Amino acid sequence: MALILLIETGTDICSVGIARDGELLSLRESDQGRDHAKKVALFVDELLRETGIQPDELDAVAVGMGPGSYTGLRIGVSFAKGLCYGLQKPLIAVGSLDSLTAVAREDFEAGILNVPQWDGARLCPMVDARRMEVYTRIFTTQGEPLTEVSAEVITSESFADFRHNAEAPLVIFGNGAEKCRELLPDAVWVNVAPSARGLARPAQEAFEAGRFEDVAYFEPFYLKDFVVIPSKKRLL
Repeated sequence: MALILLIETGTDICSVGIARDGELLSLRESDQGRDHAKKVALFVDELLRETGIQPDELDAVAVGMGPGSYTGLRIGVSFAKGLCYGLQKPLIAVGSLDSLTAVAREDFEAGILNVPQWDGARLCPMVDARRMEVYTRIFTTQGEPLTEVSAEVITSESFADFRHNAEAPLVIFGNGAEKCRELLPDAVWVNVAPSARGLARPAQEAFEAGRFEDVAYFEPFYLKDFVVIPSKKRLL
């Protein structure tokens, strides 16, 4: 039996959960701005109090590893690593596109999503990467990846190999999908947001397989280098 703390902060949503054996016990989330540094610790404290779980009872800490917001990822990963150091618990990293896909699959299983031809559909999670660029990867509805993680500038020609097939619709979702709807009119858009609950099952699988990260050296998966844009304001 594994009790795992779940942390996802790679977008404008700060999400923290606790799962036992891959099933979510409790969840805290906020999409009110990017003050993740304040909220992640508060949410962890609230969840532990709510569930009556002591920190040393946790078996592992799982964190969304990216790609996503540079600042958000650093906050989540740094906090997770700090907990692992202090509690002497293993660290589990889950790809943020994988966990977003897991949320979509759970929502379909729960009857929340209405997607025609689901069994043959291709799932396309999108994390906003500014302007018309998104971080993305294509999955089957069983969660198997069909492509590598990539940063894509979306045009009307994007994902040509996965579109125009009524029996295998391309399903787009995530905080980067809304801006792509007009350019991809033949895709099926569904409202699915990043959440720590998407880490529950992948983290449990990693725990059972013993796939843990080196706490000292683990870094988020940024995919792109962080670029500092100089201010255009003149200094007096």
